[in-house]
Amino acid sequence: MGLRRENIDLPEDRGCLQWVLGIPLALSYAPAVYTCYLTLSLHPEGRDDPLREDVRFLAGCCLVLCLAGLLITITPLFRRTMGRWWFALPFLLATIAYVRAQTA
Repeated sequence: MGLRRENIDLPEDRGCLQWVLGIPLALSYAPAVYTCYLTLSLHPEGRDDPLREDVRFLAGCCLVLCLAGLLITITPLFRRTMGRWWFALPFLLATIAYVRAQTA
């Protein structure tokens, strides 16, 4: 005569919640993608070119935006609902931005 506890996280309910939680992540990663694109599209000519510092600044901005997205993603609600693939995008963007800053 034990009471059964219903699971709150029903699989059919996660679809809508994933879309709702994906909006803040997409809003934080969209500027990161744009700044990463800018770092890759700018090509400084020499070591004294001021564009070189701009590339490094944009790469730093991309790293900060990726960190903000990761901080959102590591909260328990997002981790449980969204899955692990949301960690791939900020790591990929941060790696690209870091390498570009070092090679600019």
